Amino acid sequence: MSKSSSVADSLPAAVRANLRALGEGLSIARKRRREPMKSWAARIGISEPTLARMERGDPTVSMGVYATALWLIGRSEALAELAAPEHDKGALEQDVRIAMARSVRKRASLYGKGTDQTEVASNPDGEDKS
Repeated sequence: MSKSSSVADSLPAAVRANLRALGEGLSIARKRRREPMKSWAARIGISEPTLARMERGDPTVSMGVYATALWLIGRSEALAELAAPEHDKGALEQDVRIAMARSVRKRASLYGKGTDQTEVASNPDGEDKS
């Protein structure tokens, strides 16, 4: 078994399903334009078998091939949006958790809870008076 096929087999089911849907959408776009596989493949710069694999959503087809096919149908700008930071839910949730933790720590320090600020406040010189 080749390395690329083992990687493809280990992809999450959701990823495989999305690639199949992408391939199917690209196939429909080509057919709506009444473009034969031969000319569509030539425009992308690939062989007909590679085009057929792309239209099946094969994960071993390069990202550049999918991107070029999207460009042919006027959708290449959608690629930049896929990983745009403002759409990264995981990072946004982490930012919220960090901000909330800072807020809790700041509030605690304002009221002298959870810090050693009370000792410093009662003895501003920091000297031991015992």
